[in-house]
Amino acid sequence: MDLYKVILVDDEEEVREAIRRRIDWEAIGFCVAGTAENGEDALELAENCEPDVVMTDIQMPFMDGLTLLKKLKERFPDIRGVIFSGYDDFEYAKEAIRLEAEEYILKPVDATELGRVFTRIKERLDEQYRFRRNVEQLSMYYENSRPMMKEQLIIGLLEGRELQYDLERYQKDFGFQIEAAFYCAGAFRITPARSDAEILDKNLMAVSLKQIVTDMFKDLLPVEAFVYLDTVCVLARLASTSLYRDFVEEMDRICRSAHKLLDANVCAGIGRVYGNAESIHASFLEAKDAFHHRIFVGENQAICISDVDPVSSAEDYVSEKQIRHIIRQVKVGTRESLETEIRDFVDKLKKSDFGLNQLRLFYAEFIVELLRLMRGHQINIAESGLGDINTNEDMDGFASMDDFAGRLVELAGAIQEKISSTRLDTTKKLAEDARQYIMDHFSESGLSVDDICAHLGVGTSYFSSVFKKETGMSFVTYLTNVRMNEAQRLLDTTDEKSYIIAGLVGYEEPNYFSYVFKKHFGTSPSKYRQN
Repeated sequence: MDLYKVILVDDEEEVREAIRRRIDWEAIGFCVAGTAENGEDALELAENCEPDVVMTDIQMPFMDGLTLLKKLKERFPDIRGVIFSGYDDFEYAKEAIRLEAEEYILKPVDATELGRVFTRIKERLDEQYRFRRNVEQLSMYYENSRPMMKEQLIIGLLEGRELQYDLERYQKDFGFQIEAAFYCAGAFRITPARSDAEILDKNLMAVSLKQIVTDMFKDLLPVEAFVYLDTVCVLARLASTSLYRDFVEEMDRICRSAHKLLDANVCAGIGRVYGNAESIHASFLEAKDAFHHRIFVGENQAICISDVDPVSSAEDYVSEKQIRHIIRQVKVGTRESLETEIRDFVDKLKKSDFGLNQLRLFYAEFIVELLRLMRGHQINIAESGLGDINTNEDMDGFASMDDFAGRLVELAGAIQEKISSTRLDTTKKLAEDARQYIMDHFSESGLSVDDICAHLGVGTSYFSSVFKKETGMSFVTYLTNVRMNEAQRLLDTTDEKSYIIAGLVGYEEPNYFSYVFKKHFGTSPSKYRQN
């Protein structure tokens, strides 16, 4: 431990030097930091070396010892005083006691006695320092904990867990200054610009952003800023509502500055101004809601809930008719026509007073319509993953309306592909069933499209379209080909007459059969057989 410092004050140099030399100061835990011949010099010396103990004579020119001790006590309340004097005067002793002098010693000073006096003083100093250091340690812990305790209180206010009377008690017990005429909450979110950014990097960015907020508001407005989960929360204490605009403008500047400094997208939501602490929670909820409106206005700026809260209706853009238009493109359109329909719709939303809650509703209804469409086409919903979508989480993740449009195109396009694939399988099966039916019934002269459509359970127009798409020819052409191929086989392998073969392949009129055969093969049945 460092030695305690003592200064010796006496107008006689021999006395000062005698006291200095006759005591082994270091052995008892002291060092003589200096000597002075009067009170004035001693006062100046004390200012420079800040002694723990002053040992002074009473009778000295310019300033006596008692006056010196009084002034030193005013300047250094913990300083210890030892009075020594050649006068055995009770009045001097009483004044020394009043000044809380440690000892009153008569001259000539005995070295042994003086050693015992300073040993006792050292014990008292040691005890005082031990106690003080314990108190200082506790005070340090307390002071270090105060910011955390203050954050916990503000988090409680933001979450709506603390009431006004609790706030007053906390301010009184812990010395927090939170009370204000008006309050406004803000919330920052950080999105790393690079997709490969690690989670730790994002947490470090949040700490850095919190420091940026603190520094930029330091000389502007009283705010509290801290990191809460993945959000940098800000609580502004405003003396008047006119300061709200200053708060908003500075939050906006912070977004732009942090965007450059952190190489990340930084967006802030700002709630409304309230005149009581109970409403801090409401302002915080509004701030988080405003933040999610970045999909409309973009990143790297502050968004006020009062600016984006819907003031007029935009139901025209979220009507069932609009959803039906998109669903129609999913069912029968191309990928290009579907994307055009969706992006045109989203462009209209950008120019409207469309609100976030309305957008959430539209998105949920859109997902429901896609699910219905899949069910109608017997597509496995579990395999598609569409049934597991959390629309609120999706909405919170969109950084812009373009992201929103892209998500609609992605989901609708995936269902469009599944429907196309299912439809392709269905049409292939329909064509195959039709071909088989023709092979089984081509000999029936009355076989028609109506017969085969009745068998398959489909409409004639749909059947004709599908059949031509799958086979490359119409039903009549395909049936004629089947009949002619069979007639050719019979002419090649049997001795049946032409009119018999005509009946076997579905022609009641032999002449018509000969006409069709010649048109198909370029020669009549009889010449074909001769050749």
